[in-house]
Amino acid sequence: MSSRNKDQSPVLRDNLAAQRTMLANERTYLAYIRTALTLFVAGVTLIKFFGHVIYEITGWILIPLGIMILIKGIISYIKMKRIITEEEHL
Repeated sequence: MSSRNKDQSPVLRDNLAAQRTMLANERTYLAYIRTALTLFVAGVTLIKFFGHVIYEITGWILIPLGIMILIKGIISYIKMKRIITEEEHL
């Protein structure tokens, strides 16, 4: 029985490591979404509620920045998910 546990231990450990890596990738993806949404909302808020030109310019800069961060997060998530999946099948 002891040898059986030793044989299964690396497989279980590898499976759990893959699951932790997948969850970490998802947490990172959610952080990208949270950051992008915050920048987008901050940009809209600066444009709508503050009348000064500097605030409006800053708002118009934050909106595309938020969109770019969202796109970067999506690309990063997909790329890392593909790498993790390929490593699991080896």
